[in-house]
Amino acid sequence: MLNSWWTRGAHRVWLAACMLAGALLVAGCGNAPQFQNVDITGNTQFGTDFALPDTAGKMRTLADFKGKAVVLFFGYTHCPDVCPTTMAELSEALKQLGPDDAKRVQVLFVTVDPARDTPAVLGQYVPAFNPAFIGLRPANDAQLQKVTKDFRVYYAKAAGKTPDSYTMDHTAASYVFDPDGKLRLFVRDGQGPAPWVHDLKLLLD
Repeated sequence: MLNSWWTRGAHRVWLAACMLAGALLVAGCGNAPQFQNVDITGNTQFGTDFALPDTAGKMRTLADFKGKAVVLFFGYTHCPDVCPTTMAELSEALKQLGPDDAKRVQVLFVTVDPARDTPAVLGQYVPAFNPAFIGLRPANDAQLQKVTKDFRVYYAKAAGKTPDSYTMDHTAASYVFDPDGKLRLFVRDGQGPAPWVHDLKLLLD
């Protein structure tokens, strides 16, 4: 069974992002920000926007968060390890940024398990980490497949002892847009708050 912390699919995406980032750094300007995560600025192989309903049913796109750095996190509420860990790290990172900068960051949690992550479940889970965090729930398989394909996110159901006790193997990573709406970073989950604080400060400055 694939490991939910770091799947083979996620590892392939990570390696591809690293190689692409390396090429961009070689070709780029010497004054480029020194991010601690993978810089994918200008990479055309990932999505540039999304259109997903929040827990209230309102369709959300990147334009709704103009002027903010947007963290697009993929996970699910029954995740036993990386998802709650990373959400807690993001909450701590925003505290360390301070109230002014924290207001300029929007964390979006996209569930890869909409069957169990109902609007009510997602609406309780996501704000529990930070009241400003927003949960997004694909309304159907087509929306889920589109957003995961656009951002090259792997996900697959891993059977449990009962039909409802399954887990979801998924790419353990997030994507970050800058305040101008440009995709800038590929961030491996579970690194602690420090890399988040460092890179978000660079994007906000």
